[in-house]
Amino acid sequence: MLLQNRAVFALGLRMCSTHVSRGHLVDTARPNSDMSEFREVFSKAKHIAIITGAGVSAESGVPTFRGENEKWRKWQSQDLATPEAFSRTPSRVWEFYHYRREMTLGKKPNTAHLAIAECEARLKKQGRSVVVITQCIDDLHRQAGSKHVLKVHGNLMETRCVSCGHVTVNKRSPICAALKDKGSPHPDVADAQIPVDKLPRCGEPDCHGLLRPNLVFFGETLDSHILTKVEKEMETCDLCLVVGTSSIVYPAAMFGPQIASRGIPVAEFNTNPTPKSEYFTFHFQGPCGTTLPPALARHESEVV
Repeated sequence: MLLQNRAVFALGLRMCSTHVSRGHLVDTARPNSDMSEFREVFSKAKHIAIITGAGVSAESGVPTFRGENEKWRKWQSQDLATPEAFSRTPSRVWEFYHYRREMTLGKKPNTAHLAIAECEARLKKQGRSVVVITQCIDDLHRQAGSKHVLKVHGNLMETRCVSCGHVTVNKRSPICAALKDKGSPHPDVADAQIPVDKLPRCGEPDCHGLLRPNLVFFGETLDSHILTKVEKEMETCDLCLVVGTSSIVYPAAMFGPQIASRGIPVAEFNTNPTPKSEYFTFHFQGPCGTTLPPALARHESEVV
């Protein structure tokens, strides 16, 4: 099993060292940046796994947890995205996520999203498959047309009841009346301190429990059902693309290296090299919206 003991993995776990034992990985030379060589490998692949991170959505203007968006008001974003913070101050956490929801709702898929979706639809006609394994919490892959998407960190546009556990798609704007015009990230803005009974509530009969974003908070374990599906894709793919991810958030950071350990070609598309670049066959540096479309375009050998 590639993801043994997956219950111990938690979103936000960071690597103390970027070293990974060579005993478990294919010993590779400097990654290749020859697009024609990658295209030859791509033309023969039957089952392609595409692992995407926040860098893909950043090109659509979706804010990440890093850089200029590392703080929201005076708090670190990663300190708000925890079960403890939601338990202590649900109003503050909901303001933070309301801000992120509103920012995301207005965004559109970019050329990288569209290239992935077009590739999936095209290769399906040839009896080949593409699966997207994404760390992104937006819905841009599906908006672009991707059908086979595994969201390892959850979905910002879904809610889950803390009482009954009911999960539902929720794209209301604002998500509740009390959050209208709330969520400004400016450090001088005071907390709205919305009463808990005015925050988003469950619509199931006889419940009315408090809703939370259906996301994996930092410190929580990933969904075992999703990880089982990811594991199956990792075991069967014959080509992997790692796109727009810093490769420092675990366990997703190890998906590409685990696939490479089987001797499978892995191609990284990112604005900069990452701690895992050395384990991959290919590395294409630059914006994903620029490098990915030509990589996934119709190959001359394709007959459909």
